[in-house]
Amino acid sequence: MNLPQLVQSSAGWLAWSGLGFAVLTVIAFAARWGLRFRLVGVTSFTLLLAVSSWAFTVSYTPPVVIEGAVRAPVVFDNGNDLVIAQAPAGMDDAAITPTLEQLAGNLRSGGRSSQVVTIRLRQLRSAGEGVSEPVILGQTEVNNASVPTGLEG
Repeated sequence: MNLPQLVQSSAGWLAWSGLGFAVLTVIAFAARWGLRFRLVGVTSFTLLLAVSSWAFTVSYTPPVVIEGAVRAPVVFDNGNDLVIAQAPAGMDDAAITPTLEQLAGNLRSGGRSSQVVTIRLRQLRSAGEGVSEPVILGQTEVNNASVPTGLEG
């Protein structure tokens, strides 16, 4: 069972447990048990966990995986209109376009003030003793709806 399925099933269990603790808390107040105030805390926390688990399952979107793409970590993101990812050494030229598409699909546009975001895939190549220079392998532009508008490679 993967994490989203686990959280989704736990939301139901936590909700029913929270309701059970709520009933037990009402009984504890009616019977004037000494642990009634502790039960208030347990009930509140259990219901909070249930709501948080439910909110996670509603908002979670799995990452986009495109066949032929390689893992390229983002090394720069100005939060506005430019994202740069680092291609691994020895990356095949055929993997550039799928990798750019995967990066574009996984880009979250929330909070960006620019309508168009440029995603560049770069690789560091040696330019001498202890010196390297970035080489742009390809780039794509993504609008705020997270749809690739053009691939260059």
